[in-house]
Amino acid sequence: MAERSQTAPEAGSDMGNDDAIGGNVSKYVVLPTGYCGQPKKGHLIFDACFESGNLGRVDQVSEFEYDLFIRPDTCNPRFRVWFNFTVENVKESQRVIFNIVNFSKTKSLYRDGMAPMVKSTSRPKWQRLPPKNVYYYRCPDHRKNYVMSFAFCFDREEDTYQFAYCYPYTYTRFQHYLDSLQKRNMDYFFREQLGQSVQQRQLDLLTITSPDNLREGAEQKVVFITGRVHPGETPSSFVCQGIIDFLISQHPIARVLREHLVFKIAPMLNPDGVYLGNYRCSLMGFDLNRHWLDPSPWAHPTLHGVKQLIIQMYNDPQKTSLEFYIDIHAHSTMMNGFMYGNIFEDEERFQRQAVFPKLLCQNAEDFSYSSTSFNRDAVKAGTGRRFLGGLLDHTSYCYTLEVSFYSYIIGGTTAAVPYTEEAYMKLGRNVARTFLDYYRLNPMVEKVAIPMPRLRKGKPPSYKHPILRGPASNHPNGKGDKKSSVNHKDPSNSF
Repeated sequence: MAERSQTAPEAGSDMGNDDAIGGNVSKYVVLPTGYCGQPKKGHLIFDACFESGNLGRVDQVSEFEYDLFIRPDTCNPRFRVWFNFTVENVKESQRVIFNIVNFSKTKSLYRDGMAPMVKSTSRPKWQRLPPKNVYYYRCPDHRKNYVMSFAFCFDREEDTYQFAYCYPYTYTRFQHYLDSLQKRNMDYFFREQLGQSVQQRQLDLLTITSPDNLREGAEQKVVFITGRVHPGETPSSFVCQGIIDFLISQHPIARVLREHLVFKIAPMLNPDGVYLGNYRCSLMGFDLNRHWLDPSPWAHPTLHGVKQLIIQMYNDPQKTSLEFYIDIHAHSTMMNGFMYGNIFEDEERFQRQAVFPKLLCQNAEDFSYSSTSFNRDAVKAGTGRRFLGGLLDHTSYCYTLEVSFYSYIIGGTTAAVPYTEEAYMKLGRNVARTFLDYYRLNPMVEKVAIPMPRLRKGKPPSYKHPILRGPASNHPNGKGDKKSSVNHKDPSNSF
């Protein structure tokens, strides 16, 4: 069972006003006004005290209608977007309207057809609600904030229903995933603990490359990839997993890439924020992607660890050529996948920077080069892309890879295709494949046979940081249900 992530009021207590939300609801029973006695079927019980959960308050407006308040990010009231909660004790055919009333953003893909996710205990595969049941509008009853309302009919009394802003991807799921890769003992996959978060969760760094590239004196062309600096941007983790799954596979392209490149991947830069159910911030309320200029080892330890490693590689140009830095995010108002890049005075460098996104556009039907942009906005100065773009030399390229929380539009059509977990992972696979085109390694693929993967033998390469190998170790604060890491079966029928 996952740890309790937040304290919350007892069921039935007064939850105060909008400004007083300080924790997640915990088995909060909504009883009709004046009712005394034990809850009956149909008296809904709300809960968000689980890993990555978020729901701060519930007000019953009428017999059928409920106002729901997102809990703000810990130590930062500005960000209220991510929600993830359960509802139980329902009656069969019970119809409700849920209003999410305190979003901190006005622009939203809910205007364009996005809908919340839902699953239940008997149908554990996430589905999107029908868009016709979802409404997004400015509401005079809530300080003219934008409200997202959705209608829902509970159909199975014994089920617990779970609703979320997007497909959740928890810290515990991530740890189980890495443990499963580690147990395969592949000689081209290394896992290190680069550091720990404020709450002592692991900052994992993966190295995927041929062992020959890690030998003393070998020159390394490094592709550095990070994800989940903003914890509510869960599609980032699915894209990152797609990249990893492809690179460790026996696909001929993956084998060629491992022979020629060293992939360094830090898939979860903000494990505390992920665990707590924050949208944008760390435990202490920092937007980590604005602190690359001078990260604190105690307030921003994960960022500090990654930055130190990148600077260490940058200062050793005889051994390491840091060729790419890609930071993966999700976007709440735009469709498709796309990239942000930097602006340079050198026109040739600027043009070279456009090559990779153009190639990715050819490989991925959901990636839009027309939405890709290059900027140097002052507000973005503390981001990884901007900081590293200024630090690294003209042979390095730094990007933010964005992917929509909702959907993509295939060229030549106008229909929005909603993203699935698999579609996010496919984008990751296509990102990995694009390096083959960029480095013009295509002729090498035909020479590659498909052998069985080798197991690691002998003494591994020495590293500055401890490497985790073999049987999975016990991870701090990683007590979540292992079922969260497996593929869900198809639901027996749709909601």
